[in-house]
Amino acid sequence: MKKSLQIFALVFVGFLVTACMGAKGNTQAEKRAYVDNMKSQSLAELYQEKPNAKAQISTMAGYAVFNSINTNLFLLSTASGYGVAENGGKKTYMKMYSAGIGPGLGIKDYRVVFMFRNKETYNKFVEEGWEFGGSADAAAKSGEKGGEAGAQGSIDSDIVIYTMTEAGIALQATVAGTKYWKDDELN
Repeated sequence: MKKSLQIFALVFVGFLVTACMGAKGNTQAEKRAYVDNMKSQSLAELYQEKPNAKAQISTMAGYAVFNSINTNLFLLSTASGYGVAENGGKKTYMKMYSAGIGPGLGIKDYRVVFMFRNKETYNKFVEEGWEFGGSADAAAKSGEKGGEAGAQGSIDSDIVIYTMTEAGIALQATVAGTKYWKDDELN
């Protein structure tokens, strides 16, 4: 009984954490600035880790950067977050939610950078927002300490995806559907 309550509490806290994920601030301008700052920091980190990504992004039709919290408890995985998509200087602020299945245990804070090879794929992502894919990863990171290893795939070959774990510990292999949509409050 005690072990069941502990598992339930862990599941509840994990889902609560992912449900509360959003841009911080009191006004629309503060929330936009928060998202833009996350985007800038994430791209700087990506360019430091993968120097060729800076040249790569300049050849793309658009890109999107998201901050997400992922919780995986045994066979159920959820994630939620926020981000911004850009095409030719035009920004679209967005939200995301993911649910999937697969063995795993953990919670992690991570960033995802999508690069779109053509305008049609970018527009479809912003307007329709669905993505389906799979991932496998192991992460144990806090600040600059620790590391991560993983692979992520997308059904669409016109999208390049980079994932960077900021903090957390996780060992998981999941197949998930993720919904991205325009943030009505910030657009």
